[in-house]
Amino acid sequence: MTSALTNVKVLDLTHVLAGPFCTYQLGLLGADVIKIEDPSNPDCARGRGPDDALNAAGLGLNYQVQGGNKRSLAMNLRSAEGAALLKALAETADIIVENYTTGAFAALGLGYDVLASINPCLIHCSITGYGDSGPQAEHGAYDNVIQATSGTISQCGGVKPAVSFVDYATGYAAAFAVTAALNGRTQSGRGTHISVSMLEVAMQMMAPEAAAAQRPASATRSKEPGIASYDTQEGQLMLGAFHPAQYRKLATLLGGLGHPLPALAQIKTWSDVWALPETTKNALCDIFLTADADTWVTRLRAADLPAERIKTLAEAVTLPQLAARGYFQPSPMGADIPLPTTAFHMGGKAATIDQAPPMLGQHSHAVLAEMGLSEQQISQLYDAGIVT
Repeated sequence: MTSALTNVKVLDLTHVLAGPFCTYQLGLLGADVIKIEDPSNPDCARGRGPDDALNAAGLGLNYQVQGGNKRSLAMNLRSAEGAALLKALAETADIIVENYTTGAFAALGLGYDVLASINPCLIHCSITGYGDSGPQAEHGAYDNVIQATSGTISQCGGVKPAVSFVDYATGYAAAFAVTAALNGRTQSGRGTHISVSMLEVAMQMMAPEAAAAQRPASATRSKEPGIASYDTQEGQLMLGAFHPAQYRKLATLLGGLGHPLPALAQIKTWSDVWALPETTKNALCDIFLTADADTWVTRLRAADLPAERIKTLAEAVTLPQLAARGYFQPSPMGADIPLPTTAFHMGGKAATIDQAPPMLGQHSHAVLAEMGLSEQQISQLYDAGIVT
């Protein structure tokens, strides 16, 4: 992939999922990402994952899946020396990304106003649960808490989706905002502060439903049968007949198999879709039980209708489609750790992982030397525990 962000320096002061995913995407695009962590309290994701040996080494899989293409500087920002070093780094940085509670960096004397006075071109992205204004601005949050706050869990029948989709969508939103700000800086010559709210990202992920929930006269509709799942003789089928024209295609297919459903054939508008009788919906359930899921997928695709057998995650990660696109790439640490990259190609190429997820403080000496510190100064910082 073209290194679109080559020569862009990013200071990554993030932890857990949303922030590190944002900076990982920037690193995959060629940015020089320096991950700055507290030596005594590093990113907790380092200790999380299914392999206890990796966790103990500070290389847990939760960290590795978004830790590549970064360098690690372990530095205590609570010390005067560490704060001064961050300010010095900010002088030549393009972007700083942090996802601590609102006000935490300002309390350290490292808020946007301070850093922008040092480097007016700096783009400072703050990722928080609720944004940097409003009555909940200073409340801490994780993905599960935001799913509860946003109505996501309620919308999913009271069950929390077993994936951290808000975190990762937030990381994407932050990366998008940062790259937009880079473009804006070329026009204005100045940086800016970006406030990314996980709550607002969750609302974006449910935009049609969130808008409808604010309409007092909203109509109550049952689930549309064309975009539902069905039991089959073997496996579950997910049908994707969404548009009225696709319902008519479905009617043609089923009629040719000896299952005429006139109500489907007569659909012309969304109102017709919503008015489908329960007898037709029940008939669809019975029809799909006459063959296995894979057979139905073959038939439906031949009729130009989206469909798929519901797969486990273990099956999905081995899809030839993902392999063909190069989405998972072997970690530079070992081929038995496949790491995700970007969800897009640029110039016909996938992103590459050129640098393994670093150990804590792996590049501390190199980064400090690049800043112009002498060996004596660097040694003093190590001896004092300011860096490790």
